[in-house]
This record gives sequence, C-alpha cells and structure tokens, in this order.
Amino acid sequence: TNLVTGLADAYYDSIPVVAITGNVPSGLLGNDAFQEADIVGITRPVTKHNIIVRRAEDLAQAVKEAFHVATTGRPGPVLVDVPKDVLLASAEFNYEQTEIDLPGYQNEETYTEADIEQILTLLKEAKQPVLLSGGGVINAGAHAEVTAFAERFNMPVSCSLMGLGGFPATHPLYMGFCGMHGQYWANIAIANADLLLVVGNRLGDRQTGKTDRFARNAKIVHIDLDPSTLQKNVETFLPVQGEIKSIFTQLLAKTEDMAPFSESLNSRPQWFETIDSWKTRRKPEIFPDGFLSPQHVIERLFHWMPEDGFVTTEVGQHQMWAAQRFNLSRPRSFISSGGLGTMGFGFPAALGVQAAFPDKTVLDIAGDGSFQMTLQELATARDHELAVKIAIINNGYLGMVRQWQDKTWDRPSQSRMTSPDYTKLAEAYGGVGFVVNHPDEVDEVIRKAYAITDRPVIIDFRVKEKADVYPWVPAGGANEDMLTEDQNS
Repeated sequence: TNLVTGLADAYYDSIPVVAITGNVPSGLLGNDAFQEADIVGITRPVTKHNIIVRRAEDLAQAVKEAFHVATTGRPGPVLVDVPKDVLLASAEFNYEQTEIDLPGYQNEETYTEADIEQILTLLKEAKQPVLLSGGGVINAGAHAEVTAFAERFNMPVSCSLMGLGGFPATHPLYMGFCGMHGQYWANIAIANADLLLVVGNRLGDRQTGKTDRFARNAKIVHIDLDPSTLQKNVETFLPVQGEIKSIFTQLLAKTEDMAPFSESLNSRPQWFETIDSWKTRRKPEIFPDGFLSPQHVIERLFHWMPEDGFVTTEVGQHQMWAAQRFNLSRPRSFISSGGLGTMGFGFPAALGVQAAFPDKTVLDIAGDGSFQMTLQELATARDHELAVKIAIINNGYLGMVRQWQDKTWDRPSQSRMTSPDYTKLAEAYGGVGFVVNHPDEVDEVIRKAYAITDRPVIIDFRVKEKADVYPWVPAGGANEDMLTEDQNS
C-alpha cells in the first residue's frame, strides 16, 4: 500500500511504471489473511491497468502486457499482483513468443487532414499567437519538431511545470514557466493571445486558473495523444487527438513555403514589443543585508551546475522558485511532482536519476518539510554510493502552507517546522553536510558540494523565513488576476 502515492504520481504525470507486488497465497485471498491487501482494487483509480495473476503459466503474458500498456499511448503506471503460491511455482514459457491480448486497449489516432489544414488556416489569421508546451511534448520525443515549428512561425512559447526542458530555456522565443506561479508576462501573453496552441498538456487547474476566463480572447487548438484530456477542463476551438511528433512533422512539411503566412508573421514585432512591456512588472528581489534570499540561492545553484546536470524538486515554495529560475534546456533534465504535488518526491527521484547517470551532477532542491518525509533514504544513497546533492531551502516553515495561511486567512496554523542538524544527519549516514547562513557563503559552498562525487551531500541554506512566491494566482482567480511582488510589498 506504500506504493499508492507513487503510482498516483506516475498516473497524473504520465510516467511509465510497472509495479510487481506480492500477495498472500491464492487460497487465502478474500479471507482477511495476515498482511492481505486488495492492492488491485486499491490502485484501480490510479493505474492504466492492473491484474492479479492466479497461475504461473499466465505470468509471462501479464508482465509483457504490463510493459506494453505502461509505455504505449499516454504513458502511465501498471500493477501486476502475484500471490505467493504463483511466485513459488514453476512454468515453461517463451517470452518472445508470448502474445499480447488486450482487445480493449486501443491507441488509434483520430486526427484528420482537415484538422491539419484548419490549424494552418488559423496560423494565417493569427496576429498574437502563443504555444503552450506540456509534458506530452517530452514524452513524445517531439521537442525538436515543436521547437522548429515555433522558430518557423516566430511564435512565443511558454512551458507548463511538466513541460520544462521541452523547449530550450535559453531560446529568445521562450517566455518561461506559466500557471499559478508562472512568469507574469507569460500568463498575460496567454490571456491576450488570439491563437493558443496547447500541446501535450491536460490543462489542469494549476495551469488554467478560472477556466471560463482562460485564454478567453484566443481560439484554442488543443493537441494531445490522450483523447480523455480533450474538451475536459477547457472548451477548445479545435481538439486534435494524435501523436504529437507525427502532427508537427506534418505541419512542418506543409509550411516549407511560408509566403501564405507573411501577413501573420509581419505582426510579430509588435506582439513581442507588447510582451516585453509586461516584463517591466517584475520587481527585483531585494532583502536587507544579512538575510539569505531563497531565490538567490536557487539562481546560484543553477549558475554553478554543469550543463549536463539534472535537477529534481520536492513540493512547495522551493519547487516554484526552481521552476521559475532553474532554466535547464534539455528534455528530462527537470524532474518534479506535478499533478499530485507529493512532498518527499524529490530525494528518491534524485536517487533514481543518479543511479541511471552515475557520472552526472544530480541536485534535489528541497524544503525542510519535504525532505523530512523521505530523509531515511540517505541510507540507500550511501549503500549504493549515489552522490546526490540535496539543497535544503530551510525557512523553518511548511512554506507554501504558511504563505496561503498568511495571505488567505491571516492566521498561520501548524505550519512551523523543526529541523534536525542536517550536517550531523549527513555525517551519520556517511555523507557530507554544509550550513550556509549568509549570502557571501553561497557560491563557495555550492562549488565545494558539486565537487564531491563519492557520497551524498546536504547543504542547509538558512533562508529568510517568510519569503513568498510571486507571481501568485489566488484560489478561484484567473491567471491574469495574479498578484505580483510590487502589489504586496
């Protein structure tokens, strides 16, 4: 049952996971036997597919089908439950000849040539287009095609949380992260767009704000592989169901001659000038001398990180600051919990990334609340010599909870945190620990931490306690209603 949160995370964020669980012997199923759990029933709402295998002869097919379902279509988690007697049994099988038999599992595309032509017609008419790139672009391996398309149409691009890295953050067309804590100008550009191409994004509430005001000036084209996401949260002008890479390959092939789009392209300088004018709303984050700014810490962590590094995050304020400032430009280089928002996610995720890429720098940006959910995995890090770096943005609070309590009810409650001595904790598990109290110490400690490659490292950044995340869309508001720092200073 401890798997349920991880499976739900994978389900909402479209991550292919196969979980194999053990259960009591078949003869005891349904008898409330010791440690029996109906894990198939428990996980049914948060898996693409699950099954209990009752005969050893059926196990090979069940496992093969599990990997097929997890990795095809919109990726997601699958669970295979195996009773003890099946685990102990023997059976002859040939895995290569085992056939997949899933008549109810379909991944057919429904988009047509008419859909492609309608997208092209809309592009000819658009004066203020925006492309919103989601995690589906990364899952589809379509980042190169989507980038080439944006370049061809000189179109500003924003990314969702799960889409970060799917469009190069250093690209001049990139406006930044969007949504509840997204960049002000990205959200305002979407609100003022006349055409919004939503690609590989399920348009969840943290992305859209108040749905009836989301991109209300735009004709919305929603392109996604999963038909269940289309017309679900936001009514769109043109829903297009299909494989993203294939669709954009066709769009690029049909627009080698850009002459028909010249009128639309001539409007871009004015559109970018307007977007640039919204960027003046950003207020510099200045703290009195002696206070350590969490935003500054995250910017310096990014500054010193190797270009081929990976960053994971826990969930909270630090996650949003990282999304705003950690501008990595490679797909799958930013790993975070989006749809479920699971505290404790980042550290075990970092261990997985480090195991896959033992020679790369892997950084977990953590909060003092989130890290304490799974800090016992320091034992795993040490046992497997995983030299992850954990940067704890230690503000003494469940920071996002405290921010909402302060701003919404003017009364914080049960959000104060007590932390252990993280340097001693690191040393107790065979790692290395640092404490940073002043801005002058930040760069030197980060360089030292990144240079350690044989054991886990914790950096305890003692930051200003009540720094808030801005921009911020209050509950029930539209994205263009977002609060900014200059409105709350």
